[in-house]
This record gives sequence, structure tokens and C-alpha cells, in this order.
Amino acid sequence: QVQLVESGGGLVQAGGSLRLYCAASGLAFSTWNMGWFRQAPGKEREFVATISRDGTSTYYAGSVKGRFTISRDNAKNTVYLQMNSLKPEDTAVYYCAAGSVDSATRNDYTYWGQGTQVTVSS
Repeated sequence: QVQLVESGGGLVQAGGSLRLYCAASGLAFSTWNMGWFRQAPGKEREFVATISRDGTSTYYAGSVKGRFTISRDNAKNTVYLQMNSLKPEDTAVYYCAAGSVDSATRNDYTYWGQGTQVTVSS
């Protein structure tokens, strides 16, 4: 059974930082591209960042580029999202996902976690 479990969310002031974690089990982690998405209340789930199987290629949404960094540790079956210079508009539930292609498209991802809440106060 595949499980993706996010953690690390919380409440932070604008300008602060958080590091999100996604621990994967039940799949050959190093053979999957990994992505982070987020969903704010009343909005569609949107792409945040993706990382290739070996971690050498990354891609970001324009709204987070330069502030967020995605990384992975295949030995630990974990993907990370370092979020710096947080803004109130970053407030959302953040989800990690596993996909067979390197993509910013939600439908290209097969497995999803349950999400972790990030709230940025002004």
C-alpha cells in the first residue's frame, strides 16, 4: 500500500520559513518523480514544484520561484520543500504527490498525500 505522509506545516509570520517533509512508503521511491501542490480555501489545487527521480532537475511555479526549494533524499524515501520569505498568499494545504512523468499537471500524478496546513499571518 502506497503512503505519502506530509509533515512540517504550521503557523508562521510573513517573512518566516518552514520546511515541509513528505515520507513515502510502499513504492520504489527513486523511480518516481515527486511534486508539491497546494490548495487554498475556495481555490483549485495548484502546482508548486517538482523534482526528477534522481533530484538533478527541478521546476517551480512562478509564484514561488526563488523562495521555495524542493529536494529529495532517495535513501530516506523523503521529499522536502523548504519555504522561505513566506507570504500570506502562501497560506494553503500543501500536498506531495508521486508521478511517472516530470510534470506540473495535477492529473499526471498517481499518488497523493493527505496534506499539511501552512498558515502565514501578516
